[in-house]
Amino acid sequence: MKHHTFIVGLVGCLGVAMAHAQNVDFVEPQNGQTVPTTFTVRFAVQGMTVAPAGDLTEKTGHHHLLINAADIEENAVIPMDDQHRHFGKGQTETQITLPPGSHRLTMQFADGAHRSYGKAYRKTIEVTVK
Repeated sequence: MKHHTFIVGLVGCLGVAMAHAQNVDFVEPQNGQTVPTTFTVRFAVQGMTVAPAGDLTEKTGHHHLLINAADIEENAVIPMDDQHRHFGKGQTETQITLPPGSHRLTMQFADGAHRSYGKAYRKTIEVTVK
């Protein structure tokens, strides 16, 4: 009976942890993947709701894609240039074109004023463009 109680408790704890998960992820491409010059990037977020830029409702924000750029610390405003792409309309996917070679892609979720949510809402992958 103790074993059964332990498993039920463990499953319950995992359910609570998953319900409160906070992170971002690349749906595609995957880390280490080789991609064509133009490819689709799809974003996912858990623990926040996607909303357009300007919406400062708590626990909302939008995606930013950093291409071969340094990480953006929590509460810092994300620049807007070719290396820092903003998806302020609430987009969750895009097509990008990069030259052949290895590229570092970082997804950074930020609030309606483009202030980074920091490490908890940042994910970096490497892709090779053929």
